[in-house]
Amino acid sequence: MGRRREGREAAVQYLFAHEMQPADIAAGDEAFWDLHMAKRGVRAFAQELVKGVLAHLAEIDGCIEGAVENYSMGRLAGVDRNILRLAVYELMHSTEAPPPVVINEAIEIAKKFGAAESGSFVNGILDRIAKGTRRSGRDQNDGKAPSGTKDGTDKPQPPAAPTSAALPSDL
Repeated sequence: MGRRREGREAAVQYLFAHEMQPADIAAGDEAFWDLHMAKRGVRAFAQELVKGVLAHLAEIDGCIEGAVENYSMGRLAGVDRNILRLAVYELMHSTEAPPPVVINEAIEIAKKFGAAESGSFVNGILDRIAKGTRRSGRDQNDGKAPSGTKDGTDKPQPPAAPTSAALPSDL
């Protein structure tokens, strides 16, 4: 498993524990990391994610509540709620991973830590949210694909074939 996946999993576990037993962040932080024993890089990435989620919690929760139908945040399973919070933070405020990667990571973490249907549930909610976030790519350029791409994906497109005017005349 990669460092980023481990960091995301640790961040979800931290957010879940923090929500279940709110404590002073510094005291809770040390107690959590004493038990978790993550490598330095994993811990640093997880802490960065946790700080971001907690700093934007009201905005993130509002975004999630707007995407779930007939549910309030309190009715969501705690694991699913914190997986969604982490992924929404990454979709809205981080540019390190493209939205499809963020969504896939959240689905895999939901399958590992959540209920049987958590992966599908998380996928549906995040897909709905990703279509409306600023990182979806299209809304930053008035509905057009981002510059440098033909289709709006994060993949660079191959260069166009040369036209006959660009070919040497002696061919």
